[in-house]
Amino acid sequence: MSTILSLENVSKEFSVNGRRTKAVDNVSFSVEKGECLAIVGESGSGKSTIANMILGIYGATVGRIAFAGEVLPDRREKHHRRAIQLVQQNPLSSLNPRRSIGASLRLALDVHDIGQKSARAARIGALLEEVGLEPDYARRSPSALSGGQRQRVAIARALACESELVVLDEPTSALDVLVQARVLRLLSELKARRGLTYIFITHDLSVVRNIADRVAVFERGQLIEIGTTEAIFSSPAHDYTRRLISAVPVVSAEEAELRQHIMETQHA
Repeated sequence: MSTILSLENVSKEFSVNGRRTKAVDNVSFSVEKGECLAIVGESGSGKSTIANMILGIYGATVGRIAFAGEVLPDRREKHHRRAIQLVQQNPLSSLNPRRSIGASLRLALDVHDIGQKSARAARIGALLEEVGLEPDYARRSPSALSGGQRQRVAIARALACESELVVLDEPTSALDVLVQARVLRLLSELKARRGLTYIFITHDLSVVRNIADRVAVFERGQLIEIGTTEAIFSSPAHDYTRRLISAVPVVSAEEAELRQHIMETQHA
């Protein structure tokens, strides 16, 4: 594998009531092409700030962020925005309620001039099918869809841009446990099929086990531990990581079996 994203000695400070507050403190890590790196931590750990710097919403106060060997400027170019896409926690807030699902997907194609205009309607149908929705969902409004269906649309919009890196910001936290499992299964399938790279932001370590190749643990703006998912769960090196793992809820045997069944079979 080759490195697709790297952060080198990155810090981010904000001014709060006239005082400088460091949200991210001297962080360095890399993400390999085709992997899923989970960034975990409690509220205030800095994980969302890291995501926003990768997306170009915030500029780094210190340090540099490089994508595909190119140091990213604070003000991103259109090709940067196309290559690095976001799937938000609440897709309802990111989808224009006045636009149909098809119009929202078409906007991504139009803005980035992807494919021939005459073929974009067919492309929208194919994108919807790829995320497990019928092509006629293109005519529906966001409010007519369930939470899981809207999240599938948000994923389809990221795919529409033919992005290389997808930042997933708590993408399943608003979904019930069974819908979560189906969405995670979909993300795993797409990652394998398209060779995608994910950065998965979450506070929920129970989700991490099902999708991440590696886990980066943040506390108070600092990266305190990073390693393979197996290593983090089997032998965490830091007390904070052990506390996060101990807080993972224990599910019933029936629910665990159903989750596993969903992950091993095609989603409905």
